[in-house]
Amino acid sequence: QVQLVESGGGLVQSGGSLRLSCEASGSISRINRMDWYRQAPGNQRELVAGIESGGSINYADSVKGRFTISRDGARNTAYLQMNSLKPEDTAVYYCNAHVVRISSTVVFSYWGQGTQVTVSS
Repeated sequence: QVQLVESGGGLVQSGGSLRLSCEASGSISRINRMDWYRQAPGNQRELVAGIESGGSINYADSVKGRFTISRDGARNTAYLQMNSLKPEDTAVYYCNAHVVRISSTVVFSYWGQGTQVTVSS
């Protein structure tokens, strides 16, 4: 089995910064892609940023220039550096990983439990 654990959420004032971490552990052969999603109350879950194993990165338009996704392949960990935070960034942030498990060729999708980010105005 594979587990994802997010950390780094909290309460911050508008204009502030937070750094989220997502560590994957378990029976992992390879992680093809790691993404950060967020879901605000009453809204659908949306993709914030994603990073491929080869380094390709994409961002939602709403966070371009403010958020930076990175990855430590050796530690199976992804990070989301969030700067210039706005109240509309308030949401539960979830990590998602596309994982090939040991002794398998199938790609599985795993989710973390989520971490709350609250930005006060």
